[in-house]
Amino acid sequence: MRAAVEYDGSRFCGFQWQPSVRTVAATLETELSRMLDEPVKLTGAGRTDTGVHASGQVVSFTTARSFPFERLAIALNSSLPPDVSVRDVAVVAPEFSARFTARERTYVYAILNRPDRSALLAERAYHVYRPLDLARMREAAAALVGTHDFRSFCATVPDNGITVRTVRALEIERREAFVRVRISADGFLHRMVRSIVGTLVECGVGRRQPRDLPAMLEARARAAAGLTAPPHGLYLAGVKYEDGYDSYAEPPVFAWSP
Repeated sequence: MRAAVEYDGSRFCGFQWQPSVRTVAATLETELSRMLDEPVKLTGAGRTDTGVHASGQVVSFTTARSFPFERLAIALNSSLPPDVSVRDVAVVAPEFSARFTARERTYVYAILNRPDRSALLAERAYHVYRPLDLARMREAAAALVGTHDFRSFCATVPDNGITVRTVRALEIERREAFVRVRISADGFLHRMVRSIVGTLVECGVGRRQPRDLPAMLEARARAAAGLTAPPHGLYLAGVKYEDGYDSYAEPPVFAWSP
């Protein structure tokens, strides 16, 4: 089975199951296990951290139970808490894995760029009060597109030690008071997007030079790059798969222009 998941990460300790804390996976597994009357374990496309949101997370699971799966989304959404919901539930091939058959993931980062903070966006966007120079940010971002070793933008090195990733697109645009950063890649390292956004913000306010980005990559040291942007501006917006499915959904934060 496959489903797309949307959640507000503000009250979750991340996606992945952890003992004694509230996580997205545990919340979904509890309801699915109750509904299907058997233990259910989920595989997620991305292991988002505490405070990170999703508009297009994807999960997969197996079940031996018979169920009118065309109504599973309705049934789940009627019992899940308000800060998590599902859509696009489908029966898929047994070899489908939300994590391992994914071809591309896309994250979107929301920056509220104006002098005054917003109480209503405090957990939805990163407030940067200083004006951002998008031309400088785009110049810096251009150096990150392509296949590179992103060790300098990685908080924790994966167990296999491989920190090479391919960034396929990195777009920066202004939408009234928002600056929207959209990044797509074949995969991401721990806090890679937040580290990239933090570095781009430092370039945008003049603390760092865009021309220094290649040297940051070459350094292969986290201290060489910029700050880590906070989690509450980050959204796992979509995942593409080998079978053509794309869960992308624009984060609704951008529907409101503050």
